[in-house]
Amino acid sequence: MPPMDKDEIASLKSAGTCHLETLKLRALSEVCKLIGRAVHLDTTLGRVLKVLHDILQMERATLVLLDSNGKRLSIRASYGLSIEEERRGIYGLSEGICGQIFQSGSPCVVPDINNEPLFLNRTGARSKIKKEELSFLGVPVKAEGKTVGVLTVDHLFGPDISFEEDMSFLGILATLIGQFLVLHHAILQKEEKLVKENKSLKAELHSRFNRHYIIGESAAMQETYRLIEKIAPSQATVLLLGESGTGKELVARALHETSSRKNKPYIKVNCAALPENLIESELLGHDKGAFTGATTAKPGRFELADGGTVFLDEIGELPILLQAKLLRVLQEKQFERIGGTRTLTVDVRIIAATNVDLQSSVDQGLFRSDLYYRLNVIPIQLPALRERRNDIPLLIDHFLNASNERNNRDVKLADTALDLLTAHDWPGNVRELQNLIERLVILTDREIIQPETLKIHMDGFPPSSLQASVTSENLDQSPHSRYSSLENLERQEIEASLRRNGWVQARAARELGLTQRQIGYRIKKFHLSRPAFAQANQ
Repeated sequence: MPPMDKDEIASLKSAGTCHLETLKLRALSEVCKLIGRAVHLDTTLGRVLKVLHDILQMERATLVLLDSNGKRLSIRASYGLSIEEERRGIYGLSEGICGQIFQSGSPCVVPDINNEPLFLNRTGARSKIKKEELSFLGVPVKAEGKTVGVLTVDHLFGPDISFEEDMSFLGILATLIGQFLVLHHAILQKEEKLVKENKSLKAELHSRFNRHYIIGESAAMQETYRLIEKIAPSQATVLLLGESGTGKELVARALHETSSRKNKPYIKVNCAALPENLIESELLGHDKGAFTGATTAKPGRFELADGGTVFLDEIGELPILLQAKLLRVLQEKQFERIGGTRTLTVDVRIIAATNVDLQSSVDQGLFRSDLYYRLNVIPIQLPALRERRNDIPLLIDHFLNASNERNNRDVKLADTALDLLTAHDWPGNVRELQNLIERLVILTDREIIQPETLKIHMDGFPPSSLQASVTSENLDQSPHSRYSSLENLERQEIEASLRRNGWVQARAARELGLTQRQIGYRIKKFHLSRPAFAQANQ
């Protein structure tokens, strides 16, 4: 519904009371629309009061609310007042007409403010208008049965309209504002609750998955955690090195979240994923008209991350011509947008990552040596998954639980299959392991994944290892296979523990950190039995 112009409003007013009712309904409709799509409380309240002016041509209006301490009233929104005038609008709980309305919870009309001693005019907004031309109307604003503020207007409809009609309309509007305040308060409480729950969940994840939400308890990962905690508080540039799939992005995020920049933006840029003709615009931004199709100015990733962190993944793929501009950002924190002449200054921390040998790229002339040395201030070498085999069961447990939940399955992994996965070299590292678990959960028809199922869904296992996993009789036939050696070692450890504990399964299980069911399974799996002399001496 488009807004009316002044001539249309004047025409309706001159037509009589019936048409004034139309204006009131129009105003209430616009107010309901504003409240229905409200995002910011103060902005919406100001627009609500502006509707009264635009449609009903009032002089000015104020919404005075009780402050958070409950000790005074102050102007929260207004129309027709300057910022300075708003600041002066502070009242005691029983001071002036606003205080009287607030204390009594009843509306009040001042037909002539010039003859009302309680009218304070503290804002000074009416000093330029003849007071005898103004009437002052105020109604209480209530939320959940309690008075929380006062809505006031000056000379709403004019001398030909009764104050009773004015007050009736304002009472309806005050009710809508009160309901809006209650709704806003409920939303704030819900947001606070969600923030608390989010912090609680993060703390739980932080505890469950060691530190920085990265899964791993091996010595190699403990060293990585130590480096993160030592480096994060600094402002130094960090270069993350390691094979693809080792978790460089997780470490970059951890460095940001542990730093003083954690409440500022964290922006990731994959240098290999962006076309060469677009990556400069993505990083540095462009001005309007910089090239065909640049119809508006666009800030780059560095601008968007001001005060925070930029993670440049696969930095080795950055075009050689753009490397000089990145070097300037690193050294001087300055750059210009494409097509622009204004020099921009930003405060960003850069974390870069690569899975290629940058020194080799420098030697081949593919990467600037000065940029390499500027990036390589603090290098962190992330371990490959085969260098942290103790973490594989933890990772499998996490990925299996997450995939089961996403796909509404209850797939488990047989112990023999877990042993086989632990022995694998994982050229694709954690990402390869995660993708395999997801594939197994989705495609397998069985509830328990056996080694033969892995043979169907996974590439890269040596045939000897797969064959050895099917039957325990093949253990002695493949002495040089990795899987055979692993099972032989496990069998020796279990048998030695049983001997030390007099073949009492419960004691051996406690010593090995297993359940009785698990040790019973392994005794059966390895065909272990108590020697005859041990039984005779019992």
